[in-house]
Amino acid sequence: MNSHLKKLSAAGMLITLGIIFGDIGTSPLYVFQTLLIEGGKVNADLVLGSISCIFWTLTLQTTFKYIIITLQADNRGEGGIFSLYALVRRYGKWLAIPAIIGAGTLLADGIITPPISVTSAIEGLNLVPAFAKEIVPGNNLVLIIVISIMIILFFFQQFGTKVVGSSFGPVMLIWFSMLSILGLMQLVHYPEIFKALNPYYGARLLIYHPNGFWLLGAVFLCTTGAEALYSDLGHCGRKNIQVTWIFVKTTLMLNYLGQGAWVLMQPANKNFAGVNPFFEIVPHFFLIPSIGIATLATIIASQALISGSFTLISEAISMNFWPRITVKYPSNIRGQIYIPSINWILCVGCIAVSLYFRTSAAMTNAYGFSITIAMLMTTILMYYFMRYVKHWPVWLVTIILCVFLTVEFSFFVTNAVKILKRLFFLVFEFGLIFTMYIWFRARKINNRFLNFIDLKEQIPLLKALSADQGVSKYATHLIYLTKANNSKQIEQKIMYSILSRKPKRADVYWFVHIERTDEPYTMEYTVDEMENDKVIRVEFRLGFRIQTRINLLFRKVVEDMVSRKELDITSKYESLGHFNLAADFQFVIMEKFLSYNNEFNLREGFILNSYFAIKKLAQSEAKAFGLDTSETRIEKIPLIVKPVTNILLKRVEIH
Repeated sequence: MNSHLKKLSAAGMLITLGIIFGDIGTSPLYVFQTLLIEGGKVNADLVLGSISCIFWTLTLQTTFKYIIITLQADNRGEGGIFSLYALVRRYGKWLAIPAIIGAGTLLADGIITPPISVTSAIEGLNLVPAFAKEIVPGNNLVLIIVISIMIILFFFQQFGTKVVGSSFGPVMLIWFSMLSILGLMQLVHYPEIFKALNPYYGARLLIYHPNGFWLLGAVFLCTTGAEALYSDLGHCGRKNIQVTWIFVKTTLMLNYLGQGAWVLMQPANKNFAGVNPFFEIVPHFFLIPSIGIATLATIIASQALISGSFTLISEAISMNFWPRITVKYPSNIRGQIYIPSINWILCVGCIAVSLYFRTSAAMTNAYGFSITIAMLMTTILMYYFMRYVKHWPVWLVTIILCVFLTVEFSFFVTNAVKILKRLFFLVFEFGLIFTMYIWFRARKINNRFLNFIDLKEQIPLLKALSADQGVSKYATHLIYLTKANNSKQIEQKIMYSILSRKPKRADVYWFVHIERTDEPYTMEYTVDEMENDKVIRVEFRLGFRIQTRINLLFRKVVEDMVSRKELDITSKYESLGHFNLAADFQFVIMEKFLSYNNEFNLREGFILNSYFAIKKLAQSEAKAFGLDTSETRIEKIPLIVKPVTNILLKRVEIH
């Protein structure tokens, strides 16, 4: 996002409405309806208590925790659980665990938010007399419409949201304005409903209602978008989010109060089964336009969540929590990325959720558990941020933590009872968390065996090998990719590859290193000739949007060096050099495999075996770096973590 849009401005606030508040902004479609269903007998105590709980949940959880406190934890302008983890990881190695669990549960939320939002909007057509018989919640027609919308939504991800993204803000402005107007139309007739903002009614509901405490599971649905709000901080900037939230919270509360007022104005014996107060407060002449606006708003909310999922996985890849997979950049805006594999996994997940639950009412029964866990994990990381990064006093951090944990643990307990209704998701969640944990732990084990040595000390050896006519030539130009950030160092395994078994004699040894920058289009390189025409290190500085096509980039470097008369690439073979033919170039990529010569304990064995099984599904190193297979040699290197010892082999003499 352009930096000027992160500053407080009308344009920035409009974009914030479209990107940030879609999820939390569409919750009036189903929250109050769910409370009426789960609350049993509908009376003034239930309505006033429910609205009171919604107001104080939005105040404590969304406003206090996320808008005021958590948004301060920005990592160079970026938000989200991995950005928060990056800020605090030096204060405890174990903090990777809450980061992984939080990210996994947040991603799992991505397969239920789109179906529940879109289904709620489409079910509203049931109130239109012309569609009343055809549109019945849970029937095949509703499912076909919902699944069609989602397939179109996921299909268009590959083109980016640049074209339609500009309309997100205005559509959400219309949506939030509609929420407030619909609410005010009811409040004019029943202003007494404003007393519901008193926390007394909420406390009374929780204490005296037969299902009081357990209703928090439904109340929690009003704040499910809060975690995604923090994840999208980098798109809009803190000030825009904080100021826009004042408008958003006002419109949400006016709508909830309006729904409550409508319910209290109904006859005492009215049956609310299958009734959605959100659409009941819409004037009949405006019903179809309101459903159209609601559908657009839910699509925008789903889009924000899908984009958030892509960002989360992208961060996970860069922090070594996720295998390397194809990441595409459909537009010039930094936040705009597209990950095909994640896109279609989410698409299949959303369709499966729709087919399994069928109605929005059934979906709300399974919704919320993942987000409570994600919020608890953020709270754990926020403790370290407040205490060790911000250096707030212990007493203040303790009070804040007690408030957060009391609220969130209550929501966790009330949502935990939904676990049997959501076994469907546990497999998905477990798969995400398992993949991240295995990848993270295995990389840690791998890095223990990444040894660097002084490259200067190796140059005499490389010169001697290059001049040794007794060794057959492997390639004229031999190129290795190195992870050594220090230009004076090289991995020991690279020297082992060059010198061991059949030595690789070459005329020129190249070591290529890639550094990623925070700018989108950086394309720079430096050349360090460590030994004239013999050992050369090339350092690429590439922006995050530049694909690592090392083959093409390296060729450009060679062309530049030739034009500057710094390099002669004429073939050193006499017969070919006579005709001015170019020399050969050979890349060597080293891929590790798990050696049989290992004695693991059960835990390390399981982690490493799982890691290499997952790695087979990920992108190959050659493909990830854009190397042509004709010029690339893959060299398998055994990973020996704990060599087999104490081999009880006894020699016997032959008589």
